[in-house]
Amino acid sequence: MNEFELIERYFNWVSYHSVDLSVGDDCAIIDTNSNTQIVTSVDTLIEGVHFSQNTSAADIAYKALAVNLSDLAAMGATPKYFTLALTLPELNEPWLSEFSESLKHLAEEYQIDLIGGDTTKGALSITINIIGEVETGKALLRSGAQVNDLIYVSNTIGDAAYAWQQIDQGNKPSDFYLNRLNRPKPNVELAQQLVGVANACIDISDGLEQDLSHILSRSKVGANIDIEAIPLSDEVATYIDTTQDWCVALAGGDDYELCFSVSKEKINKVTLIEKELGITLTNIGVVTKSQGLKIKGLDKICQSYQHF
Repeated sequence: MNEFELIERYFNWVSYHSVDLSVGDDCAIIDTNSNTQIVTSVDTLIEGVHFSQNTSAADIAYKALAVNLSDLAAMGATPKYFTLALTLPELNEPWLSEFSESLKHLAEEYQIDLIGGDTTKGALSITINIIGEVETGKALLRSGAQVNDLIYVSNTIGDAAYAWQQIDQGNKPSDFYLNRLNRPKPNVELAQQLVGVANACIDISDGLEQDLSHILSRSKVGANIDIEAIPLSDEVATYIDTTQDWCVALAGGDDYELCFSVSKEKINKVTLIEKELGITLTNIGVVTKSQGLKIKGLDKICQSYQHF
């Protein structure tokens, strides 16, 4: 089986959107209209950095697409298309079949089309370039936070970092924590509901402290947050209570939850969204005029994830 047969067998799927030319040519051609803006992002997952050597092909495929969907979610965009660059150490058909089925299943869930990509031989890595659209002028940005906005996060923080920590220590995390690490749920629906409600938004990939700081920097504001207000799952709460290691929640990363700011006049809309979607949205602090992030209750420096 050569490269082109591999693509045809595992990654040539039916399209959901207006694709004039898809897998099989030098470039994809997609339609758009004057009422929307194209939103695009790219992420690479590397073995040993973003997933362990023992991670299943299904989990790798899921996470590779999910983290890109999370980037679109942070903008309030609707997923449309993606390309896949797959680097493989060897041609392993059972692995490819499992990877392809998982990738296709998540793509079907979000009605997003695979429209092209590349395959090469080398150390295992997956790069996805994702493309979505948003109504013109409606995208959620990092730069819109206003003084006195309330700062919210979705669901619980620190679960994936806790799972990584358990793996590093030779322990096997429970299925819940493994799924939080390997199968993060993109908050696409939540973000679309936040369009017109939130003033600023970001997905938490490199750690709450660092990613919230990106909002503050782009918005030229500051924030005060209360460490005790950060929503935690039971096992992470027990771990922090025992060790006082808040860095797992503040700087661990890989959460792919949303952090956003909302004016006090729109708190009722946040409550309605929370009830409608059946999720937890927690106020952890407030945006301030003085720049910089102040964390009440933290007495140590946490180092968020850095690529270099």
